[in-house]
Amino acid sequence: MKDELNGRQRLPRWMKMKLPKGENYSKVKNLVNKHKLHTICTSGNCPNIGECWNRGTATFMILGEICTRNCKFCGVATGKPLPPDPEEPKRVAESIRIMQLKHAVITSVDRDDLPDLGAEIWAETINETKRVNPNTKLEVLIPDFQGKEDLILKVAQAKPEVISHNLETVERLTPEIRSAAKYRRSLEVISIIAKKGLTAKSGIMLGLGETEQEVLQTMDDLFEAGCKVMTIGQYLAPTKAHIPVKEYIKPEQFEKLRTFGLEKGFSFVESSPLVRSSYMAEQHAQA
Repeated sequence: MKDELNGRQRLPRWMKMKLPKGENYSKVKNLVNKHKLHTICTSGNCPNIGECWNRGTATFMILGEICTRNCKFCGVATGKPLPPDPEEPKRVAESIRIMQLKHAVITSVDRDDLPDLGAEIWAETINETKRVNPNTKLEVLIPDFQGKEDLILKVAQAKPEVISHNLETVERLTPEIRSAAKYRRSLEVISIIAKKGLTAKSGIMLGLGETEQEVLQTMDDLFEAGCKVMTIGQYLAPTKAHIPVKEYIKPEQFEKLRTFGLEKGFSFVESSPLVRSSYMAEQHAQA
């Protein structure tokens, strides 16, 4: 499916995004604009922003906007990050309070430049968010912390309701699209989280050239590691410089995989073309 004017692949009809609307969405949007709050929902142009904000959920990124890794699928800038901001935990907690969120998701860039890989700021942000917003459920989407158990446990000990770490793709494609992460290391991160009795979550993208059998094997690997919640969405290349989309997966295939996942024993499987890591996050705390 090519655009005759520029030769680019056009999005199929099922990838068309609806304009966000709704009373609560408008309320949250006004608060974000008034207080100049930063969310991944807006900076990442998330297709589910209207639905999530109407349900009282939003996503924040900490530890800056420059990543020390250069994954081929990710639109985040790569380079030398600035030092961590010690005031960031307070700002995130206050943003969540102002937005009156029922559920918040926090993620971060990789900070391989820091001695603790950013674990201390992570723990402080969770603790401060819970102190200021005791009724807000919290999910965190963490990096792999190079597989260092003590750093993963530092985050886990702050006790967010859900800890997520994305595999992103199947094992065969991992070296091609993830710059420093390793498939088996990421599974170990999930296992460490699950063994602490916390809800472990992960997600993958489709359309990178994976086979259905590889996806099913990935689901088995995650479940065996203790993962309870899984998200599956369509990969979209942020720019022409990123790895191109190999295939746009039809909604019927996403639904088929969702059914497979529930049959395997996952508590929740969010699987559709526009699903992103934090989609329906407020429900996953129940896992």
